[in-house]
Amino acid sequence: MQVCCLGCFFGAGNLIFPIFMGQLAGHHVWAASAGFLITGVGLPLLGVAALGVSQKDGLLELSSQIGRKYGVFFTCLLYLTIGPFFAIPRCATVSFTVGIEPFICRRREDGRIWEYSLLYFFAVVLIFFIEAGTDLNVDRENTESSVFNFVEYFVIRALFSPAGNMSKIEASGAYVSGAFSTGLLEGYNTMDALAGLAFGIIVVNVIRSLDIKESGAVAKIR
Repeated sequence: MQVCCLGCFFGAGNLIFPIFMGQLAGHHVWAASAGFLITGVGLPLLGVAALGVSQKDGLLELSSQIGRKYGVFFTCLLYLTIGPFFAIPRCATVSFTVGIEPFICRRREDGRIWEYSLLYFFAVVLIFFIEAGTDLNVDRENTESSVFNFVEYFVIRALFSPAGNMSKIEASGAYVSGAFSTGLLEGYNTMDALAGLAFGIIVVNVIRSLDIKESGAVAKIR
């Protein structure tokens, strides 16, 4: 179940925003974290729970309760938002900036980063996923399990062995006067709240495959 959720929800925003928020929030980090958890964790959970309680088979069926046209419009807009409009470019940018740019762009000054991002990142993705077979699925599950373990290790290490004393670090930017509200926005910017509505049906179906059919029980499973 953890691997399923990680594969659906852990993306570039989850890697960028919490670290960036912690650095800027300084001694206001706990207020900022509280806001971040509400929109970055709480809303996605509510989205998955809503699909479980409603007993619908996906976002289109759920949103179509308002109206068929609205359901189609909202579903298309949401998938475009968490796909080609925002999430995919962000994922490509982070992967390129961390894994490729330091090695090939040290001497480049033209700023044409997007060309390399398209060339390297999407080419590699295409090579690995153009023929998704059984072996690739097994590798994916093993990779996601490893990523989950690494993330868990880093979180525990950061909590018990922090790099500095947060109480002595001054907040900066919007975190000086509005740490909680800024954390709310940063949690929403991970786009997990939208992903909860789009991918929540995958989590719900995994739970249902465990012979848990009652809607309330499905919504309670984490």
